[in-house]
Formats: sequence, structure tokens, C-alpha cells
Amino acid sequence: MQRNCKEIKSELNQRQLKMIKLKIDNKEISVPKGTSILEAAKELGIHIPSMCYLKGYGNHPSCMLCMVKDKKTGQLHPSCAYPAQEGLEIITNDAEVRESRKDALELLLSDHVGDCEAPCRIACPAFMDIPEMNRLIAAGKSIEALKLVKEEIALPLVLGYVCSAPCENACRRKAIDNPVSICQLKKHVALADANSDTAYLPEKEISTGKKIAIIGAGVAGLSAAFHLTKSGFACTVFDKNEKAGGALLNTDQPKELPSEVLEKEISILEKFGIEFQLNKNIDSKSLVQLKLDYGAVIIASGEFNADLKESFGLKLNAKNTGFEVVDGFFTTSEANVFVCGSAIKVQKMAVRALSQGKAAAYFISNLLKSGEEKVEYRMFNSKFGKLQTEEYSEYLKEAISDNRFEPDKELDGFANEMAIEEAKRCLRCDCRKPKTCKLRIYADEYGAKQKQYQFGERKLVQKIYTHETIVYEVEKCIRCGLCVDITQKEKELTGLTYIGRGFDVRIGIPFNESLQKSLEKTAIKCAESCPTGAISLKY
Repeated sequence: MQRNCKEIKSELNQRQLKMIKLKIDNKEISVPKGTSILEAAKELGIHIPSMCYLKGYGNHPSCMLCMVKDKKTGQLHPSCAYPAQEGLEIITNDAEVRESRKDALELLLSDHVGDCEAPCRIACPAFMDIPEMNRLIAAGKSIEALKLVKEEIALPLVLGYVCSAPCENACRRKAIDNPVSICQLKKHVALADANSDTAYLPEKEISTGKKIAIIGAGVAGLSAAFHLTKSGFACTVFDKNEKAGGALLNTDQPKELPSEVLEKEISILEKFGIEFQLNKNIDSKSLVQLKLDYGAVIIASGEFNADLKESFGLKLNAKNTGFEVVDGFFTTSEANVFVCGSAIKVQKMAVRALSQGKAAAYFISNLLKSGEEKVEYRMFNSKFGKLQTEEYSEYLKEAISDNRFEPDKELDGFANEMAIEEAKRCLRCDCRKPKTCKLRIYADEYGAKQKQYQFGERKLVQKIYTHETIVYEVEKCIRCGLCVDITQKEKELTGLTYIGRGFDVRIGIPFNESLQKSLEKTAIKCAESCPTGAISLKY
């Protein structure tokens, strides 16, 4: 039976009576009674950070990150549990609110035991994603591993021979027995590539139509040329020697570097589109011409005598050992003339010179494309220090227990099967959610300090690895309770629950049940909803 006009009008009036008007950041909005400030702000397109909120589930503010201010009273409230009220005026982002959120993040971080990035990656001057390379090799995906390496490293095969491997010194496996043979694994994928008729060449960005001259065919110069070519620039490398390689041509390298190895990688760079002009000595006169012919000039010529330095007409640093850079960047006193590598300060490690060339390329590419003086940005990185003896077994859950494998001398490296086994020794120290962990994202945004409220001994790492799909790293949990709500709503037989009280409360499995049994239906949803890397998909 159809309703009459009077009934419909009455219902509409009742709805209007239930609507609440308020202001959020001076923007007016009307919302139904019972709407939270967080939800009202979302309707206005105003972002309020939160980690413990998930639409459709109970709001029990635990992270205290979504704080907002009542303009009239000056009081702070968690917006996920603060209902909209008639006439409220809410401020979401002033200095006091931001400081409150920063405090909340620092309190969460004080109890957070986990690394965003593995120690090996942090120690690598080129910031190569070493754990991911290891995982790809362990899975037999050497081509994918090579592609990953070549995103960051211009000369992976050369570094396989001459790198002093600071990454291995930082490897957590070193405390247990011996570090993972990272350098040999990188060499393994690079050697297969160099010996191939179709060496891998990274995809280039659309051509900028701009040319760059690079003086010096050493590690820094070659690295800069590689990354700038990848960014769409046409690069020409000038060098006074008959062969490219700079200091790599010397015989006093820390490890023997066969000449054919260097030649193979130079050949790959040529195929990539880098032009070489060798036997070409650049002096002050030819530098003037280069500045006219090219959009930018990079001096990456390593160590050279002071007279030549002065003839270039550029300012030298206080110790007269290299060119002076402006504001710590790669710019000099001359417009569109840049320096990197040992031309600034002597780089004794090949990987550091390579990293400098890469960083210079990033800076110069941004400057020439958009006018921005931009250096590579590193996000906030949580780290908890050395492994305790009691934690060895927790990390070995994700690795084979064998000691370090030695490369085959006849093969000059690992056979494929041996490389796979060595890669399986990696302990998986990095977070599984480095790009989506909300704790990391907001800690970075608000400039939170991890050690602001850290006192006493940290908790020991615990990994529950018995589920076929997910892993639960207990000390990364912020006790938001989302996984508890999800398992209850989806009617898991046991699910997850709060265990303990006060500061000692944690999310655990009731009745000593297995993780596999407790998360039979909701494992993936819990992993996707977890705001940190506490509950994550294994692969």
C-alpha cells in the first residue's frame, strides 16, 4: 500500500531533525546524528590520520592519532569516537593537534620492535633492495633479480668483484654464523646477464631532448651517465684514457677485476645509448665549449692536480682537495656545471662513488626537468638494533640453517643451484609492508622520533610463522584491535583476542590454538587491515 504525502513529509521532517550542522576547518556540513567527526571530515575531503579505524567495525580509539580540537573549548578529542554535535567547530590541523599526533606516534614507536628497511639495505650506499634481490634469487627468478639490481646499480658485475660489501658487515645473519654472500649473489645475476647475447637494458623515460656531458669515465661518471640516460637525457662521457673505467683500470684494486669484466659492462652501457669520447683531455678551453654544446656538464674526473682544478675556474673546497659544492648539493659556482664522486671528496669505495653518481643524476634530472633542487628522500626508518641470542631461532624460521656457501672457483661464482641455497639464508629482516605501513607513513609525515619515549630493555622479537598464508610479528603490533573485531564479526571459531592487562596487553591466540586454526577464514582480511607489518601476507 502506497504511503500518503503526509506520511512521506513527516518522515522527511524527522530526518531533517536528526541532521546535525557543524563546521570542520571553517567548512560547514550537515550529517546524520551518530556520525563521527572522522567520518564527517571525510565527507568534506579533509584527511585526518588514523590507524585503528576501519569502516564497519567498532571504534575504540587506541592509536590516538586522529586527534582534533574543539575550537570553543580548546579540548582535544579522538575524532573516530567523537560524535558530531550541533554547532561544533572543529580544528583538524593546527600546531597543537599536530604535536599531539606526533606524541601519539612516538609512544607507539617506543614499543615497536621492527625494521622498516633491513640493515643491509641501509648500509648499502646505493640503497639497493638487497632482501628483495635475495628473495627473487631464492625463488629461482634471477632475471627479475637482475632487473631489480639495475634499477639502482649501473655496474653490478664490476661491484661483484671490487665492492667492499658494507651491506654484509651489517647483515644480521653475521651474528648467527656468517653474513649472506650478498656481493656474490649480485655478481651471480650480473655475470649471467653480461654473458648473454641480449643483456638487460632498463626502460628509459621519454627523451627530454637535452644533452649532458660527463667528464670522467670512472665509477661516479658511469653511474651518473647510466641514471641520466634512464631519465631521458642523451649522455656523452669524455675521458683522457684510451679505455673507460677510471680508477678501475688500476691494478691495485681490493679484489682482482678481470679486464674483460669491465669491458663487458662498458659495452652494455654503450648499448644502452651512452656515447664515449675517449683519448679526450678536457681543459679549461674545452670546458667552455662543452658548456656551449651541452645543457649541463658534470665533472666526475676523480683526483687530478690542483693546477687543472684551478684552470676550470671553479671554487675549490677548504682543503683544496676537490671542487666546492653549493649548499651540500652537486652544484658549483658555475651555472649548469656539476660535480660528483672524488671530484668533490676522494671516494675510496667504488660503491660510494657509484652512489654519488646516482645521487647526482637524480638531483640534476629534477633540476633540468622541473627547476627543483631535489635530492633523493629517505623515509622514516624504524630500527631496533642488534639481534639477541634468544631471537636467532625466531629469524631462522624464515631461512635455512646452513652456513655460508662458498662460490665455485672454476665458475668464478655460484652455480645457479648454489646461489638459490645461499639466497635462502636471508633472514627476511625488512618489513613486509614498507610502503603501506601507516605507522611508518605518519611517523615520516609528522617527524616522529623513535627513541623519544624508549626506556629500559626492548621486548624480544617473536614471529608466529605457522600459518600457510600470513605471518604474525607480535612486537610490531600496536594493539588497535582491528583483527580481533574482524575475527569476531566473521565468526571465526577462536579468532584473536586481547591477552593481559594494562601496558602488558597484547593480541594473541586464545586457548593455545594455532594461528592456522584461529584465522581460517579471515587471514587475508586481517593482513590487509593491519595498519602495520604485524600481520602480513608471507609472500
